[in-house]
Amino acid sequence: MIAITIGLFFAINIGASGAAASMGIAYGSGVVKKRLALMLCGIAVFLGAWLGGGEVVKTIGSGIVPSHTFTVPIALIVLASAALSLFLANIFGIPLSTSEVAVGSVVGAGIVYQSVFVSKLVWIMFFWLLTPFAAFVIAVAASYLLKKVKWMTTSKAVPFLSLLVVIMGLFEAFSAGMNNVANAVGPLVGAKILSTGSGIFWGGLFVAGGALLLGQRVLETNGKKITELRLEEGCVISGTGATIVTVASVFGIPVPLTQITTSSIIGMGFAKHGKSVLKKDIVVQLLTVWIVSPVLSMVLSYTLIQLIIEHNFYPIIAMAGVLISVFGVLSLMKRGKHTIAVHQEVVKD
Repeated sequence: MIAITIGLFFAINIGASGAAASMGIAYGSGVVKKRLALMLCGIAVFLGAWLGGGEVVKTIGSGIVPSHTFTVPIALIVLASAALSLFLANIFGIPLSTSEVAVGSVVGAGIVYQSVFVSKLVWIMFFWLLTPFAAFVIAVAASYLLKKVKWMTTSKAVPFLSLLVVIMGLFEAFSAGMNNVANAVGPLVGAKILSTGSGIFWGGLFVAGGALLLGQRVLETNGKKITELRLEEGCVISGTGATIVTVASVFGIPVPLTQITTSSIIGMGFAKHGKSVLKKDIVVQLLTVWIVSPVLSMVLSYTLIQLIIEHNFYPIIAMAGVLISVFGVLSLMKRGKHTIAVHQEVVKD
């Protein structure tokens, strides 16, 4: 029951983080209000999980480490480590990849028992690097192409583009359900605590609830704090992310949807404003947390299993060092934001 509770808590946080990755574009471009965007996100995410989430569940539950690695206590620790990492990111309002956090926790357990399928892990990590870069390049190319299509900028195109950007947002939310719900229920299915069907249903339901309850800040970050977007740009971003993630989900590969979407947004900003968009404080925060999060969840999972299951107390030193480093980085990030804000006020005065 504790493992299921933690898994569903993780699912709630997935919904909170996934909200920005799916409907952030429609909200940021002003087509839909915040509450409606979150409601649509929740519905589409649930349907994506229910109809197409099975393959990625298999990967998380038995594709990275053997399924027999997931005893009930280990599944509990893996989920707790992933959920804690994601919860901290939501507190800071950073759109975080649940796939990286979940895989990091699973790998931490695999390292303890030397049971990681290295070739599968390398393949997954390759897609973590490739897909955001591809999304960035596509967004830059599409931005230059859109400048040549004059019809897109006319008032006659607005109703069509408004509808299209919502449809693309729903498509992206659907793909998020296919790919991300497995991160919360995969260890439960691997430990045979839940069947695949039950895990997908309840995981999808709680992801939808998380989008409604906790998605506001991350939605705001992706929708309005990185760069301003036109409707046609939003369609390209959502369509690119949804297509990449849907294809990956069919093959059971957990990919960072939020990173893909955010990289597309940054690509659009890069095409319009050049390198200056890469220097924005919010972009630095995103890159920093993306790097830190999988490492944090992996170390948490590894250390807690060593302490609680194996009764080995030496790894607590490593965990303490990593935690101090991570929170030191986050503290410096917040201090940097405050310094920039103070400087801007001085300049205004």
